[in-house]
Amino acid sequence: MQWVSRISQALENDWFCLYAQPIVAITPAAQNGHHYEVLLRLRDEQGNLVLPMAFIPAAERYNLMHLIDRWVIRTLFSNWSTFVDDEQSIYAINLSGSSINDDQFIDFLHEQFILHPISPQRICFEITETVAIANLIKAKQFIQLLQRMGCSFALDDFGVGMSSFAYLKSLPVDYLKIDGSFICNIVENPVDNAIVTAITHISNVMGIQTIAEFVENDAILERITALGIDYAQGYGIAVPCPLG
Repeated sequence: MQWVSRISQALENDWFCLYAQPIVAITPAAQNGHHYEVLLRLRDEQGNLVLPMAFIPAAERYNLMHLIDRWVIRTLFSNWSTFVDDEQSIYAINLSGSSINDDQFIDFLHEQFILHPISPQRICFEITETVAIANLIKAKQFIQLLQRMGCSFALDDFGVGMSSFAYLKSLPVDYLKIDGSFICNIVENPVDNAIVTAITHISNVMGIQTIAEFVENDAILERITALGIDYAQGYGIAVPCPLG
C-alpha cells in the first residue's frame, strides 16, 4: 500500500525516469539501424534509483500499470528530439496486460502520434509471453491494430510459457525475445542450448527475428551468433544509460 502512494506521487511529480539499453544486430540479415529497449527507473526521495522489480508488483496489484505505460509513452514521445539523435533507430516500449485490456489505449496512442511527429515504424512494443497467452484473442487483435498503425511488436520472455510454439502460431509478432534464463547458461547447459536452437529454427521458418536477452559475455555472444540469432541484448553488449 505504501508503494501505491509513492507511485501516484511519482506520476504526478515526474520522479520516474527513462533509460535505454541497446539491442545490437549480430547477423547480416538483421535490419540496419540501432535498436533500444526503453527501461523505467524511479528516483526515491533521496534521489536514489529504484529498479522496476521493487514497484511493478504493487503497480500491477493495484491497477496502476496502464498509467505507468502511458507516462512512459508520453515522456518518450514529447522528448523525442532530445532523446533520439538519428533517423533510423527503433525504440522498444514495454506494455503491461492492463494496457492490452484498456479499450482507450489505441485512441491514446493515435493521439500521441498526432501530437508528435514520430514515425510509427520507429516504435516497437513488447509484451511478455505470459501476458499474451492469458488472453490470446485480445492480444492478437491488439498486435494487429498496432501493426496497422505501422508499429512493430516483440514477444518478450519467450520460452517460459507452456506450449510456447503452439501459441506463437496465433500471434503475428515481428520479434521474439528469447528468455534470458535460457541464454545465460547456454554455453554450459546442453538443454538450454537445444531449446534456444529450436526457438531460433522455428522463428526463422516463420520469418520472425530473434533477440537474445542476458548476453553477459563473449562466450555467450559467440554461441548465439553461431546459432543465427539476429540481435543481442545484455550487460555483455551494453549497459542501460539514461535517456536525454
